[in-house]
Amino acid sequence: MSAFRDLKIAIRHLLKSPGFSLTAVLMAALGIGATTAIFSIVEGVLLRPLPFPDPDRIMMVADILRGADVGGNGEAGVTVPDIRNYTRDTHSFTSLGGFQQSGYELSGIGDPAQVNAARLTGGVFPALGVQPLLGRVFTQQEDDQKQSVAVLSYATWQDRFHGDRNIVGQKVLLDRKPYVVIGVMPRNFEFPLVPGHLNRSELWVPMSFNDRELAMSSSANWSYQIVGRLKPGVTATQATSDASRVAAETVRNYPAFMAGFSVRPVVRPLQEETVEDARPLVRTLFLAVTVVLMIACANLAGLLLVRAIRRRREVAVRLALGASAATLLRQAVLESLVLSVTGGVVGLALAAVALRVGVSLLPETLPRINEIGVDWAVVGFALGLAVLTGVICGLAPAFASIRTSVNDTLKEGGRTGTSGGGHAQLRSALVVAEIAIALVLLAASGLLLRSFEKMREVKLGFRPDHTLVASYNLPRKQYATQAAVDGFNHELRRRLQWLPGVKSVGLTSFLPASGDNTNSAFLAEGYVPHKAGELDLATTITVEGDYFQTMGIPLLRGRLFTPADKEGSQLVAIVNHKLAQQSWPGQNPIGKRLRAGTSTMQTPWVTVVGEVADVKESSPDIPAKQQFYFSIDQTKEVAGSLAPPDSLSGNGGYIGLRTAMPPEQMENALRATVRSIDPQLPLNQVQTMEHAISDSEAPRRFNTALISSFAAAAVLLAVLGIYSVIAFSVALRVQEMAIRMALGSQRSGIVGLVVASGAKLALIGCAIGLAGAVAASHLLGSFLFGVSALDPLVLTGAAMFVLLLALLASLLPAQRAARIDPMQALRDS
Repeated sequence: MSAFRDLKIAIRHLLKSPGFSLTAVLMAALGIGATTAIFSIVEGVLLRPLPFPDPDRIMMVADILRGADVGGNGEAGVTVPDIRNYTRDTHSFTSLGGFQQSGYELSGIGDPAQVNAARLTGGVFPALGVQPLLGRVFTQQEDDQKQSVAVLSYATWQDRFHGDRNIVGQKVLLDRKPYVVIGVMPRNFEFPLVPGHLNRSELWVPMSFNDRELAMSSSANWSYQIVGRLKPGVTATQATSDASRVAAETVRNYPAFMAGFSVRPVVRPLQEETVEDARPLVRTLFLAVTVVLMIACANLAGLLLVRAIRRRREVAVRLALGASAATLLRQAVLESLVLSVTGGVVGLALAAVALRVGVSLLPETLPRINEIGVDWAVVGFALGLAVLTGVICGLAPAFASIRTSVNDTLKEGGRTGTSGGGHAQLRSALVVAEIAIALVLLAASGLLLRSFEKMREVKLGFRPDHTLVASYNLPRKQYATQAAVDGFNHELRRRLQWLPGVKSVGLTSFLPASGDNTNSAFLAEGYVPHKAGELDLATTITVEGDYFQTMGIPLLRGRLFTPADKEGSQLVAIVNHKLAQQSWPGQNPIGKRLRAGTSTMQTPWVTVVGEVADVKESSPDIPAKQQFYFSIDQTKEVAGSLAPPDSLSGNGGYIGLRTAMPPEQMENALRATVRSIDPQLPLNQVQTMEHAISDSEAPRRFNTALISSFAAAAVLLAVLGIYSVIAFSVALRVQEMAIRMALGSQRSGIVGLVVASGAKLALIGCAIGLAGAVAASHLLGSFLFGVSALDPLVLTGAAMFVLLLALLASLLPAQRAARIDPMQALRDS
């Protein structure tokens, strides 16, 4: 009952000061709400276990590849022989299976659409351990027998089939080939666990390797992945040793053209594989929002301290009447808890609203976005944080309050003299801390802004303006021959070229800034690798029509492709500047020769006829790679023995239009033209190139915007803090100011005195903040591009900006002090 009575007293006291209480609650709500929103991202992405039974036992198996520069630590995927050998010969897994992301034209229900899918061997579903909501999953036998069956995702079942519970047994068309739906997975099932909203698989089909994938020439295709479930008691280290034994045998059976390759398997948890790239970003965001929370806590503590100073006489009277210090301390902390918990509840509501609105704005580099939300773990975190905030923010003012000298305070009566050196020092220390912390965050924001601007200044190697693009994929069932594919492509280019407002049309297997690229080995005549046996890799791009003119890729030397560069004519290629400089440094590449594959492969020499600029393949801040271009008409001949007999060139890729009008106005005309040739063929990712560039910049733009928002909030709170301290100091020193003015001090002198006290705090805070920014510089290194983490311009500018705002915040109370009527003030004191 005593605790309940104290709570009622605390609430009654707070209701007597509604302005103070509302300000304190909003301050706490801002800090706790922002922190809770970011924590929900941390919890959803990093901390929450994967939605599979015993997720710690689910492992990814990959190859560390030696003999080719694939970037990073050399980790690649796995090959078809790897999938077969690891699945058959390892003994550490209860189930093991290979998978590959894919895409299909889904038709037979509603309008045709291009959907994301995954091809799985029979061991994947048992490894994940999730039972279907309806029906069943496919077996290894169905995979081996190339059965045309499919399992739907819950979202696809709901959105495209309207939740039809009789869907099992029905047929759908994938690339116009009938597949029988045999199951529907639960709502929360997602695999592969790819980043973002856009690439989730809508259905799963058996891998059913085709003859081209099983051919010896495809043995060096590391575009597959493996997932498995460890047997009870088996560790990842033991599984790696088991896989190494199998990998050694696989390498011994490599064909001659792979003699320079070696692999070392790595087995690691699926959870680690999923969140590895997102971890630095999420940690940085949580650190930034913690800084905002610290400033909000400092402001809340400052408000409570001011309240404690104003109540000194009340506290002195209660102590004189026999109240214990412990009772007063408990009531002071309880008042702080009431404010912070109320702020926590409001902040939790704000966080829930922010997440509902803002999840769609998160960058596509974050995995498991659909799992981000307010659950019981987030609610518990918010309430725990509110309690912790209340205790921490309430203790210092409470202790300051009970240390009041009863005699001195009662003797002061109602005078507005000083509040004691200890109180003043504590208030000043809080403000200095706020300024220092805000400066650190503001410097980080400035560095990210400069970095983003540096990235925007990078030459892309092409002109994205007035360009419309779309992706397409011709279903093999209808376009089974090269003649059928060529007929579609030629007719599409012809019809598009005649559209009003179209300047040029091109088709390509590669879209700049899309991140879609393939590493292909090539051999440049006369080039000697730096390391013996190391492969030279480049992005291979096939083009048709006026691709270079459409994308605005500048020609540096030689010529572009012409209609004469067709099947049966001299094989020609166009290379980018980086390939030319690396393969033939200081020489004119025109007339030089290269060929696809390695020295042991039977592929023809191709003559270089042109050199073009380096084109950015993904984000502008990622270095350009070596690139070479072939005409679609010559693709099979260039591939030589590497081309499977049934391969088709140009049966999918991207359409590009350069327009005289705003490109978005041509979207309907593009779709109508495609439908006029093939009414069932869907187009995907219809967008302007400027929009595509914007998407590639989205992760860095998101980092910059969010950190800048936190910095703005931190600076605002710090300015409010210094304003409140100076204003309160002026209020307590009214008698002193009146005496100074009565003795002849000028009003300008009073202004200078007050501003100087604010400037002193700001200077100390800026000095500490600059030291903190330097100390924290290593945390930002991986997020910067073209800017040093110790950029003097940014650090100096941030300090000057904070100092200026602090002076402005001090100026308002200073002007109020200068307007004091000395006679009235002395009469009232």
